[in-house]
Amino acid sequence: MLIALDIGNTNIAVGVFFEKKLIRNWKIKTERGKTCDEYAVILLTLLDYADLDREKITRAILSSVVPPLTPIFQKVCGDLFGFRPLTVGPGLKTGMPILYETPQEVGADRIVASVAAFSRFGGPCIVLDFGTATTFDVVSASGEYLGGAIAPGIKIAAEALFLKTAQLPHIEIKKPEKVIGKTTVTSMQSGLFHGYVGLVTRLIDSIKSEVPHAERVSVIATGGFASLFVPELKAIDHYTPHLVLEGLRLLAEKNTPLYREET
Repeated sequence: MLIALDIGNTNIAVGVFFEKKLIRNWKIKTERGKTCDEYAVILLTLLDYADLDREKITRAILSSVVPPLTPIFQKVCGDLFGFRPLTVGPGLKTGMPILYETPQEVGADRIVASVAAFSRFGGPCIVLDFGTATTFDVVSASGEYLGGAIAPGIKIAAEALFLKTAQLPHIEIKKPEKVIGKTTVTSMQSGLFHGYVGLVTRLIDSIKSEVPHAERVSVIATGGFASLFVPELKAIDHYTPHLVLEGLRLLAEKNTPLYREET
């Protein structure tokens, strides 16, 4: 079995694959202050709860946008499984040319998601990730990573309203019944929800105007808030909640000789 870990700013996605099929997946809250031992206990508890024998985990792959946690999880894998994980970064074979001015600046999760999207749906495509940030990643018809756009995530925007104003409350992020809010809460929900619909729609249209073969561009949505917006956005062609985990599996396959880096 393969265990895949994607360390994000808000959550850590964990997936276990057996014969290319995702058989279990979880999300752990990202906490930079947790120790290796604490994360090991959490991971071991999840595996035990799912009745998965850690001795049958023979491969591991890790992507991270939280540098302090990368060595923590490398050690966790070493302690639990007896080998360090393959880690997404320089030297890893992705099969995707990165046409960024400084390729190492691109978040590992963005590359992984782009690899998965191109493998599954072909190109050109736009990968739209509704996470801590809302990111747009563009892949050409021939499978090149062209770049993209980054906007604040809707949760960040909601927290900014609460933190930077004296009278606006914490709110639940959801689609309100009407655009014109009759309370402070529904007014905030309207501005956030419909504002992000507009933001996403405009960016997709603008990106398509710069991509060759725009009529063939497919838009793939993923990320924690994607399910909230997918019904509202006609521009989205596919919703794939575990896109990054699937991409990690693909990269593990591409780098088979590096699977077991002994500790």
